[in-house]
Amino acid sequence: MSRIKDTFKALKEKNKNALIPYITAGDPHPDSTVTMMHTLVSEGADMIELGIPFSDPMADGPTIQRASERALANHVGLSHVFKMVTRFREKDTQTPIILMGYANPIEAIGVKTFVDKAKMSDVDGIITVDYPPEECMQFTKLLKEKNIDSIFLLSPTTELDRVKLIIEQASGFLYYVSLKGVTGAANIDIEQVKSKVAVIRRLTDLPIGVGFGVKDAVTAKEVAKISDAVVVGSRMVQEIENSNQDNLIQNISKLMKELRKAIN
Repeated sequence: MSRIKDTFKALKEKNKNALIPYITAGDPHPDSTVTMMHTLVSEGADMIELGIPFSDPMADGPTIQRASERALANHVGLSHVFKMVTRFREKDTQTPIILMGYANPIEAIGVKTFVDKAKMSDVDGIITVDYPPEECMQFTKLLKEKNIDSIFLLSPTTELDRVKLIIEQASGFLYYVSLKGVTGAANIDIEQVKSKVAVIRRLTDLPIGVGFGVKDAVTAKEVAKISDAVVVGSRMVQEIENSNQDNLIQNISKLMKELRKAIN
């Protein structure tokens, strides 16, 4: 059983939702990432989504695009991301770490090499935004062999047949994109999300996380009522962007406390 599955099982027994914050590795500085990861956990994160910096993050809005640009300016690449996870594991062997990124960096080093390095650094799950399920069966097979979960995105426009195809390959949880567009693009239509999540639940026992529009504690609370996990990306990255070296940890701690209290 994976850490992700274990975490959802433990939370379900307590009637709680998972809180999954997103940060971009290397933003605002490579030396800050691991410290921020530990801070997020100490303030209530159940899992962490760690973004792999990429020059063309097509699913991300301006906030996370800028985070990638800052990380790339700091010369942070895939090898550094693996090292950050390894450093995090020196103190935390329980919290699931999910890498979120795009196919290009994976293809650049080779799929097998990527999976091997992910396993060596003790990664728990992978979200690859632009790997369509029709074309990544070998990738998901390799991940499964290493007990790493393949987490897929589902959107409001994903047709039912494609949802079923994704479910066949997915593990860990399903990530429902709550709106049409990029991360942080608009306000969530809760009733629409509720309706779509209900349809997905009839097809699978996998937990369902919702993200791409959770802007504050109020939204997080509403999303928690209809999902198993609340994913907070752009709002967290915005807090990082608006902070300086002196108040960074204080600011992300405050936001995490607000979100944790809201979804509880």
